[in-house]
Amino acid sequence: MRRLPVYFLLDTSGSMYGEPIQALNNALSGMINILRSDAQALDSLWISIITYDKEVKEIVSLTELVNFQLPEITCPQSGPTNTGAGLDFVIQRVERDVVKGSATQKGDWKPLLFLFTDGKPSDIQFYREKVSEIKKLNFGTIVGCAAGPKANNEILKELTEHVVHLDSADSQTLKSFFRWVSETIEQGNKSQGTGESVLLPLPPSEITVII
Repeated sequence: MRRLPVYFLLDTSGSMYGEPIQALNNALSGMINILRSDAQALDSLWISIITYDKEVKEIVSLTELVNFQLPEITCPQSGPTNTGAGLDFVIQRVERDVVKGSATQKGDWKPLLFLFTDGKPSDIQFYREKVSEIKKLNFGTIVGCAAGPKANNEILKELTEHVVHLDSADSQTLKSFFRWVSETIEQGNKSQGTGESVLLPLPPSEITVII
């Protein structure tokens, strides 16, 4: 069975401390439960969770959905948002993890990347360097999520045309967002093999699509 690798790159900088990080944990847990109810996802989906603040951490390396265990994600009370370093880590992991097709084997499906942030990169120059690199990796789709008033939509637009904005990072809004993410992943499963990019489902009212 060919794998569908899905990478989550999550902002855990100081501004996420408290209620936002708890809401993020709850929303991720709900998303995993939704995906586990999809037989096709159980067959092919592999998930990686990577966080970034002043450091980048691989919370869960690329793991088959059926064996996936989500640990509690924590964040420091203060510190920078090193998004560029996070993208650099994703590049390394995709180059290491994703199996390329060859004359003798079928490779993995195109990976998906979901980047969540409530701020803007502290390492903006490095971020822009990595944006140009990550676009060469042929993702099935990249979705950038800007949550709250301090998140910068335009900087995420440099990474991907698929940017959504959440008014806040509260529990209900994040649950709606990650429910939509699960629908996007399921759509990714269905579209693999067609040669087409993943079509994003219509978002709920809590999510604003940035054009």
